[in-house]
Amino acid sequence: MSNKLYRPATQLVHAGQIRSNYAETAEALYLTSGFVYDAAEQAEATFKGEIEHFQYSRFGNPTVSMLETRLAALEGAEACRATATGMAAVNAAMLSHLKTGDRVVASRALFGSCHWIVSTLLPRYGIETVFVDGGDLAAWKAALARKTDLVLVETPSNPMLDIIDLRAVADLAHAARAIVVVDNVFATPLLQRPLELGADVVVYSATKHMDGQGRVLGGAVLGRRAWIDSTLQPFIRNTGPSISPFNAWVILKGLETMPLRVAHSCRSAALIADHLAASPHVTRVLYPFRADHPQMALARAQMSDGGTLVTFELEGGREPAFRLMNALELIAISNNLGDSKSMVTHPATTTHMRIGAEERARLGITEGTIRLSVGLEDVADLIEDLDQGLAALG
Repeated sequence: MSNKLYRPATQLVHAGQIRSNYAETAEALYLTSGFVYDAAEQAEATFKGEIEHFQYSRFGNPTVSMLETRLAALEGAEACRATATGMAAVNAAMLSHLKTGDRVVASRALFGSCHWIVSTLLPRYGIETVFVDGGDLAAWKAALARKTDLVLVETPSNPMLDIIDLRAVADLAHAARAIVVVDNVFATPLLQRPLELGADVVVYSATKHMDGQGRVLGGAVLGRRAWIDSTLQPFIRNTGPSISPFNAWVILKGLETMPLRVAHSCRSAALIADHLAASPHVTRVLYPFRADHPQMALARAQMSDGGTLVTFELEGGREPAFRLMNALELIAISNNLGDSKSMVTHPATTTHMRIGAEERARLGITEGTIRLSVGLEDVADLIEDLDQGLAALG
């Protein structure tokens, strides 16, 4: 491609493509563990970093390189490294940067495994960790009043769709000399641009909307080239959270249709949120672009659409939540999200079970909370399925 700055949908089809001498139309899949050299001197120069040449697929691979280049173009980042899973991306972004004696401040509303890294894993290595209410700027200001090394936020959050003021938090974090890592999975790079709002690093589970069809696992870390090359790449090279070339190829093909899929799911999610809000069985509905979302104005300022997730709460707790979920015929029970198929999960007994009841209460996750990931089905069929599930409540 030329140096022209193409729009996101075009980047997702064309960016980063490497064609072999066979001039294939689709991206080539390089299923190889290693690469050969023309001479021993070339191998030596490659390992010295004097020339560019693929060495080993744990370090880099042509198919993986195409995925990384395409994601960087979409995000507006200088560089990207793909990983085996989304959690590998979060872990690599944090542990590559941190050492004993460092300090981390994180928003309390994190995905369960991210919460575990901050609350349990990092302290084992002598890293101080502090949680704050992501929507409380006074709490951020107090926590970042002294030197900090890394700030981790997730917005919108899983599962309660809390919104964090990225610009304000980034300014406070940078004053404390911290880098800001944003988990942007729920918004996707199509709906929210963290780097433009002050973030330093963005992480994704590419398993979600990027593949978006329930096929493979993958992750990505994006940021400035100097940080990627000097801090992240040595960690990935030597610890091995590399993505399979096959998975990278599948995600590349998924990216081509991501704008269509995300737009469709956003439209459906907004309609479903409004429909659920009218049910007498539903005590509250959370969707970032609804007028009753407590941070709707901030969501509309930071995001271009409301996203593909809807969270709602039923009166009566776990029993009616399970009854509704078990009555659904079209919508599957699954803890995945961002898929072409619609899915519901009960966060208190699945994704956020291990953080404990006290922490769930702080986050507003009740026994009646259900998270709905809206897929590509006809929205009328999804609404009818939800209605018959609600009818099962009596």
